[in-house]
Amino acid sequence: MTQTRHGRGDDTGGLRNGTASFEALRDQAVALRRQGLSRRQIRDRLHVHNNDILTRLLEGEPPPDWTRRPNAKDDLRARARELRLQGMTYDRIQLELGCSKSSISLWVRDLPKPDLRSPQEQGREGAHKHWSIEGPRREAERSAAIDAARSEVGTMSDRELFLTGVALYWAEGSKSKPYRRDESVIFVNSDPGIIRVYLAWLKLLDVGPSRLRFRVMVHETADVRGAESYWAAIAGVDPTELQKTTLKKHNPQTVRKNTGENYRGCLVVRVSAARDLYRRIEGTWCGIVGAVNPGQNSEMSDSG
Repeated sequence: MTQTRHGRGDDTGGLRNGTASFEALRDQAVALRRQGLSRRQIRDRLHVHNNDILTRLLEGEPPPDWTRRPNAKDDLRARARELRLQGMTYDRIQLELGCSKSSISLWVRDLPKPDLRSPQEQGREGAHKHWSIEGPRREAERSAAIDAARSEVGTMSDRELFLTGVALYWAEGSKSKPYRRDESVIFVNSDPGIIRVYLAWLKLLDVGPSRLRFRVMVHETADVRGAESYWAAIAGVDPTELQKTTLKKHNPQTVRKNTGENYRGCLVVRVSAARDLYRRIEGTWCGIVGAVNPGQNSEMSDSG
């Protein structure tokens, strides 16, 4: 750094008489400041006794820590900032410390504002933020698992479809009871996929279309015509071939969730002249139960 000669009697460090330039003088002032000199020491070293010029020379350079005067309110300021970070409002900090709000504002206004919502509201927002990230991730994971399982099925043999259909019917179809013998084959479901599997199973058993009767069950407040068209398409018949639709009474205080535009009720599939078919279903089911319990007598399941 080039040292500038400062003429005695020149309180501008040589700026007035031309022996120094402002840029050179600022370089020296900044260097001295960074060495830890105080404003007064720099003033005396450079012979700059004009406060305005000295301020310009030191602009942007913070004073060294040793020159800072202790402030009686430093402890209050530190405590106020601590309380603000704990979520306290200005009013609560004022009650705690007994100082003015204007002082508190000066001390903590750079800190984030506290969250004044109730714990319940904060919890709901936290859950919403969590699931906005976690939800899509889990859904992608779920879809991948379902796709992997679907690919494992491949092509079903007639035997696999037969056993699947028997289990499906015994879980969802009507069954004869010891106190009420009724060997009808009636199947009711709202899942179009299950209906398709069931109809494929009936076809495997040579149950022709002439033996099938279809009927829609739906709430009276739903789109009845739309439901009839939907289930007719699933069953592969014309809507006019459906039996009279059963309308369920509407309950204004219902808590059921299937009330949206995609609600289409259920399809009832009845097989006529089904006594032999029913007995075959029940016997096969008992055979399945016995197969998974070898060595034990399989009891006929009258209760369903």
